[in-house]
Amino acid sequence: MNLDDLALRADALRGEISKRVLGQHDLVDLVLTALFSRGHVLLEGPPGTAKTLLAKSFAAALDLDFGRIQFTPDLMPGDVLGTSIFNFQTSSFVLTKGPVFSQVLLADEINRAPPKTQAALLQAMNERVVSIDGTDHDLGAEFIVIATQNPIEQQGTYPLPEAQLDRFLFKLMVDFPPEDVEMAILMQHAAEPLDSRVETDGIEPVLSAAELAEARALIDAIRLDDDILYYILRLVRATRESVEIAYGASTRAADAIASATRAAAALRGRDYAIPDDVKALYVPALHHRILLGPTAEIEGRTTAQVLDNLLNQIEAPR
Repeated sequence: MNLDDLALRADALRGEISKRVLGQHDLVDLVLTALFSRGHVLLEGPPGTAKTLLAKSFAAALDLDFGRIQFTPDLMPGDVLGTSIFNFQTSSFVLTKGPVFSQVLLADEINRAPPKTQAALLQAMNERVVSIDGTDHDLGAEFIVIATQNPIEQQGTYPLPEAQLDRFLFKLMVDFPPEDVEMAILMQHAAEPLDSRVETDGIEPVLSAAELAEARALIDAIRLDDDILYYILRLVRATRESVEIAYGASTRAADAIASATRAAAALRGRDYAIPDDVKALYVPALHHRILLGPTAEIEGRTTAQVLDNLLNQIEAPR
């Protein structure tokens, strides 16, 4: 596989996903970037904005094992990871694997589970390994989490711990579609049976695990110029110096942007990165990694606005 092949596969993935997810081109691009750079994604938006559909369509376009966890307040860590059950016939414990043992994991409404259950995903997301009864179990290099959460309804929800938020490469805000896109969605559904339940019907898998490994190896060979790395560093350090931000982004955040930048460049058929690649990833990569200070909150500024302001202040390399 070469860069041209990778760009064609990325276009094919976009095409398959767009069969069901309409008008979300930027979101789809960022989810693809996360996949190829080995990152996880958190989708946040009001109900009915196709967050779950995006995750399911994404999984359907990949020839990978898919798992789903519907997070609820009574969900326990064992329901996520699995548990060892005693087999009386063999007089030994047998592991019953939980849904985390999949290659694409949809963590639906992740903020509805208590912190103890949310923490069950920490090791899986960071190391792609889970420990059950003192034994480590490998989840595979393909493992990716696509989580969703609803920011409107707060009753029965638990804020995600900062340590878990930091494991997500991107936090993507999903909003209501424009009028023309919404009309296209209605027209598409109006042409289908009323009892249709197959949300990903018609989506064909176009990328296998072996091909994903090839694509990632290709991306691993891309090196960033020192000017691009320094630009990323200045953007991240600016979050620690801004009076509008109480807590800035960490070195892990800078490293995450650098990794995603390499993938973003490759998906566009380039073996080199440009400042525009970094700019496109800056807000989604840092949105969940900073905490606004009182000045910004009093003025009613959003996290995205504050980050955009920093992006405009730091001069890009030429």
